[in-house]
Amino acid sequence: MVEVRAERASKPLLVATDLDGTLLHTDGTVTERTRAVLAALDDLGVPVVFTTGRPIRWMEALWEEVGGHGLAICSNGGIVYDVAQRAVRTARTIPTDVLLDVGAAIRSAIPGSTFALEKTTGFAREHDFMPRLKVNAAPDVPSGTLKEIADDTVVKLLARHEEIGPEDYWRRVEEVVGARVVPTWSSVGTLVEISAAGVTKATTLASLAAELGAGPQDVIAFGDMPNDLPLLEWAGTSYAMANAHPSVIELADHTAPHNDDDGVATVLDRVFGLSVG
Repeated sequence: MVEVRAERASKPLLVATDLDGTLLHTDGTVTERTRAVLAALDDLGVPVVFTTGRPIRWMEALWEEVGGHGLAICSNGGIVYDVAQRAVRTARTIPTDVLLDVGAAIRSAIPGSTFALEKTTGFAREHDFMPRLKVNAAPDVPSGTLKEIADDTVVKLLARHEEIGPEDYWRRVEEVVGARVVPTWSSVGTLVEISAAGVTKATTLASLAAELGAGPQDVIAFGDMPNDLPLLEWAGTSYAMANAHPSVIELADHTAPHNDDDGVATVLDRVFGLSVG
């Protein structure tokens, strides 16, 4: 059952929301209603932190759509980005030696794995990493062996397999890497996203919230995929979207309407009494 009522005696001090499958419609757009809700929260002085697995290179077209201000947690917690300044505020990178060891372990245990890197400076890939995608084959995308493309600016290691199902591959990668890094999964394809040890949307948001004088009890959070699980577990009030992965619906406190029905805006309108309509 989809719930949209307010559950709290006091209003949250901070909103944290995923983007794809959550705040955005399936076609990647932000509706007028959602823009109006975000603007109303800004008028109230309530910070909205966008928490996404997306790298900053995929965000530029969205900034104005969501107000052109505030902070975003990108790359599953690897980067805190100042939207107004269009600048990286903090980066939580993977040590190069750990990255190379993890890559070698995955490739040995799961042959056929290929890798790419999300960096504070952009994207790099192994030659065999999803070459069918035009963006990966662009001449300005650095490519080489994992050792050749690795450096100290990497915030996310991407592991890909063309023949294994998404959840199976994620579980197998988890078994291989142990506690050395944090693997998660947020796409419909077989792509595991790997962050430095201790880096999740939740741990980065906890640090950011503390700077703003807020604790987990003051935060309302929204998500739809397994990479949102730590965030939803940490937040005092959590919503899974009606379209969310079953594991997310099971963990979250409540269920919001489908992302294509402006589920985040619907809940926030009710919780904060915005009457945006």
